Amino acid sequence: MSLLEGKTGLVFGVANDRSIAWHIARNAVAHGAVCAFSHLPGEKMEQRVRRTLEAGGLGDAWLSPCDVASDDDLDALFGALSSDVGAIDFVIHSVAYADRDYLKAGVFSETPRDVFAQALDISAYTLIAIARRARKLMQGGGSIVALSYYGAEKATPGYNVMGVAKAALESAARYLAAELGEDRIRVNCLSAGPCRTLSAMAVGGVDRMMEKVEVSAPLRRNIETDEVGKAAVYLLSDLSSAVTGETHHVDAGYHAVAA
Repeated sequence: MSLLEGKTGLVFGVANDRSIAWHIARNAVAHGAVCAFSHLPGEKMEQRVRRTLEAGGLGDAWLSPCDVASDDDLDALFGALSSDVGAIDFVIHSVAYADRDYLKAGVFSETPRDVFAQALDISAYTLIAIARRARKLMQGGGSIVALSYYGAEKATPGYNVMGVAKAALESAARYLAAELGEDRIRVNCLSAGPCRTLSAMAVGGVDRMMEKVEVSAPLRRNIETDEVGKAAVYLLSDLSSAVTGETHHVDAGYHAVAA
């Protein structure tokens, strides 16, 4: 069943084949979508992402560098996308960063001002910056999906400033949903359970998080990254045509219990 036949989207956040963004893109393509991709600037990052795309059968996909913390880079990316690809129907925002020295249990109160500001900028503000530019290319409406985590809702040891940033991301998504709805653009978050991605490995205590989920979650297991990709297909497709401003959990039910 091709739920995304005829739809084109832009994917931020693929670093390798373990990235949640890659699993979302792979599932979207399997349902008929065409995906364009950004990558962090630099030859090494381009080669890493290109290898992932080629291994997944998407070697011909549109790919362009972008530092999401730079308005000039975002303008250049969306300008090139408009010229080369044209209108889009969806955007995947799987972008986050915080200094790993402050992603350890017991150091949240030591977070410096510049580390806090950078985490909020890259992990949350970029959703606003990307949505503003994507809006111009979504002339027939569309769907924007951002990746979050339960640490946005509850204090999670070691997640620290990233949890604050993800809370800001989820709030930004709701405000964007309220404003962009008049253009029939839906904005939602996927709150994924812990999985072994490159970014997750930077969080001190991720192994303890996964052990706790396995014991406490209603499904008594951790999630597979591919399951986040499947849930994203729903939020990108017309099956979720009346869903916006939502944070959809894909965490084996962990968020629903007092663990």
